[in-house]
Amino acid sequence: MHKLRKFSSGIIVSLVVFFGLLMLPRLVAHAATLTTGSLSISDSRPSTASVTYTATFSNVSNSAIKCIQMQFDTQSDGAGSAPTGMVTSGATYNAAGSDYVPDVQSWTAASSTAGLVKITNATGETAAGGTGIVVLTGITNGSTAETSYFMILTTFTDDACTGGNEVDTGTVKFIYTTGQLVSLTIDPSLTFTVDAVADTETVNGEDLTITTTDGTIPFTGVTVSANGVGAHLLTVNTNAGGGYTVYTRYTAALTNVASDTITDHTGTNAQPSSFPSVGTEAFGYTTTDTTLTATGDGADRFTTPANQWAAFTTGNLEVAYSAGPVSNEETTIGYQVGVAGATEAGVYNTTIILTATPTY
Repeated sequence: MHKLRKFSSGIIVSLVVFFGLLMLPRLVAHAATLTTGSLSISDSRPSTASVTYTATFSNVSNSAIKCIQMQFDTQSDGAGSAPTGMVTSGATYNAAGSDYVPDVQSWTAASSTAGLVKITNATGETAAGGTGIVVLTGITNGSTAETSYFMILTTFTDDACTGGNEVDTGTVKFIYTTGQLVSLTIDPSLTFTVDAVADTETVNGEDLTITTTDGTIPFTGVTVSANGVGAHLLTVNTNAGGGYTVYTRYTAALTNVASDTITDHTGTNAQPSSFPSVGTEAFGYTTTDTTLTATGDGADRFTTPANQWAAFTTGNLEVAYSAGPVSNEETTIGYQVGVAGATEAGVYNTTIILTATPTY
């Protein structure tokens, strides 16, 4: 499948792809093995601060615990070191988003050693069993991209998290990526690439006017009589049984130094619409995927009728979807911008983020 994107003159776009999890077993004496694990990172760009890490595991023992330990390490057995540049001293346990324990008691996260966070309660609680979620906020990512690291979650019967008192343990793999974030889970295969598209191509029947790069959408030549149109080719490979979804969003409306903005297109992801004629100020996207989840105007809502467009928002919007494993599945995401005679002069910028999330 194909998908495309578009932007206006001078727009600089950084693309974010999320890589999350590969589960690797780690054996600890006397501890039961957690299964079906995943680690979701809210922003996987290196050195990003205030990041949320969400660990999910199945096969949780229905046992009393006083410590939940999350260790981030260069080795799967925890014998290495924390990822370079990772800061966990400000980590906070998010009880509202977690359900590993009932949270009747007050649990507190502390990290005196880089990469090692201990969530403890002196009274303790009995883990709910089944599937458990632990959420940490306030973490600063490591500084090295495209290197595999491991998160080892272990629970203990004592609040000192003493070796020999383990209850459960499980390990997942995660990766930091420059400007791109893709989530992975147990034993996955997942690749997600964003490639440039030349101005000789089309997207949903719309002729492209610019050539993009992997990281920029350089709109040029946009006038009241000529819109700017660009695109990227998204390619996904995954063996995830539940398929995948690619989402897009922007960080803010296209804005210049004087805080003037380009008006968003009126169409929405659920109900896209035709892009307005030249001379009308608007900014939006389209996708060539005809098998989106059937919300709004249907799975083929961007292509039937042809050439439909939607406005970017700061929340994730679906632009590619598959219900099962895929090999080299292609989608084109297109971007279009138009200006009016009254559009204020200036260089307008925003950042487009793409996130690929598999479902295992």
